[in-house]
Amino acid sequence: MDPLALYIHWPFCLSKCPYCDFNSHVREAIPRARFAAALRAELAWEAARIGRRPLGSIFFGGGTPSLMAPEHVAALIADARRLFDPLPDLEITLEANPTSVERAALAGFREAGVNRVSLGVQALDDAALARLGRQHSAAEARIALEQARGIFPRLSFDLIYARPGQTLPGWRAELAEALAIAGEHLSLYQLTIEPGTVFEGEARQGRLVLPEAEAQAALYQATAEEAAKFGLLAYEVSNYARPGAASRHNLAYWRYADYAGIGPGAHGRLVLGGQRRATRRHRAPEPWAARVERDGHGSTAESAIDAATAAMEALLMGLRLTEGIDAARFAARTGVALAEALDPAILEQAVAEDYLAWDGVTLRALPAGMLRLDALLAALARDADRPSS
Repeated sequence: MDPLALYIHWPFCLSKCPYCDFNSHVREAIPRARFAAALRAELAWEAARIGRRPLGSIFFGGGTPSLMAPEHVAALIADARRLFDPLPDLEITLEANPTSVERAALAGFREAGVNRVSLGVQALDDAALARLGRQHSAAEARIALEQARGIFPRLSFDLIYARPGQTLPGWRAELAEALAIAGEHLSLYQLTIEPGTVFEGEARQGRLVLPEAEAQAALYQATAEEAAKFGLLAYEVSNYARPGAASRHNLAYWRYADYAGIGPGAHGRLVLGGQRRATRRHRAPEPWAARVERDGHGSTAESAIDAATAAMEALLMGLRLTEGIDAARFAARTGVALAEALDPAILEQAVAEDYLAWDGVTLRALPAGMLRLDALLAALARDADRPSS
């Protein structure tokens, strides 16, 4: 079987960013020991029903997992290695922020077994960081990047663009600075207004205005151009890497491979008993922990994924990749031939207009198609609604 990807969710943050719709929560005192114990218990429960599988990656996401104690991270890594069959090059990523509190723990996370860190820098401009609600300065971000480069063999960090008032020359200059210290991988996300966030309320009231669509497209194209100058190529809509440095964990999502999700609100896609299933944990942290303490797991929903839904999900994820969708892999993982999942008239039109390339073996989005991916997917999929998950 393909290697399993394991996601471990730590739900706590020091503060809630105004653009963030992730399952993250602020607590005056974080109950670290209780939640680490619950994560270990749920991991053991999930592993018992999955069975021994090759393990290709572990990803500590959040929330802010760098607020965990390094010894708790070490215990979870040790559990995963014992419960599964880790590949020799097991990728273990932990998300962190550049605050001084989190920087102080980086060496401990490396000693715990983390070999790849992803820093939430988001901007290298103090005014932009303040507008994004971040708790660090640009100077702190630069210090954290230099420190992390000296500790971890693999490093990535995030930046957000298409921010209010952002100019194309300003973004090129900021990105060039970031690329000069980036190393092997960057995640470059276009700011979007998500439902239920502080930014949504501000946008509705006219207090937050994003760049126009044409300006956003220009920023996206400039992102790829600047990254390429430093040898980082887009392998996914928002991710750039040197050859061989792509996030193997995230590739498992985009290639529709099996992944297990542990922790509050985590979801998974797993083949269990020969059937692909969708799993989800209780979203609220304390009720999730109470369920784990009572039942050994915090599951609230699990369902079989029918072929049409699997095909839609695989299409939704796979077209984000520059490599596109391999037809043989698609059929093996969904039970549906790729050509049968596509509206032939829309496909023909998209190919003719250079939005997509399709040779019967691989379907991939071309640069113009990447700019219109959501609309393209909504039209392209045949007889299936876009899934909410």
